[in-house]
Amino acid sequence: MTEPSPPLLPASDDQIDLRGTPCPLNFVRTKLHLQKMAPGSLLEVWLDPGEPIEQVPDSLKMAGYKIEQLQDCSGFYALQVRSADL
Repeated sequence: MTEPSPPLLPASDDQIDLRGTPCPLNFVRTKLHLQKMAPGSLLEVWLDPGEPIEQVPDSLKMAGYKIEQLQDCSGFYALQVRSADL
């Protein structure tokens, strides 16, 4: 019997699925969600390829958030971003 494989990304504190959400609305929703989270929490955001994955991570970095992981999940991207510390 094989052991289950570990998750591809570290466990996040919360997750939102923004596939199908256009730019810049996906950035705005991500930022609002991060602002509601406890300081230092990890949020996983699912984004479409193309403009969303090209724009959202850069916009989050410019807003002062730390991108922890970005993974291609075959058809969408899983982005992990850390909420701001106090």
